[in-house]
Amino acid sequence: MIGTTGLHHLRVDCIVGIHPHERETPQAVVVDLEVDYDFAAAAASEGIADAIDYTAIADMLTTLCVTRRFQLLETMAEEAATAVLVADARIGVVRIEIRKPAAVPAASDAFVRVVRERRS
Repeated sequence: MIGTTGLHHLRVDCIVGIHPHERETPQAVVVDLEVDYDFAAAAASEGIADAIDYTAIADMLTTLCVTRRFQLLETMAEEAATAVLVADARIGVVRIEIRKPAAVPAASDAFVRVVRERRS
């Protein structure tokens, strides 16, 4: 019973960007995350041990973004997708979109989106 769980609009304040002012002051990025995994055990037990703990994933992604001080959203997205797949072997597919609201004044945000599948 493959299903999808995830997070919408996870806000992380971090250093991200290539411009000098972006390297000094944290700014918001907004993360949307979806992971696909087999829900059968979680649905049967109603136990968090059988489910993907999206709170733990949110904490992990926040820590990654804050500590790595990325220059590019592309690198942030790739490392985040890899970290999610490594964190839980039950996850078969991860989809991440990361938006940077302050990137371009005339746009609501700039974004990157990646989809990564576990390789057998």
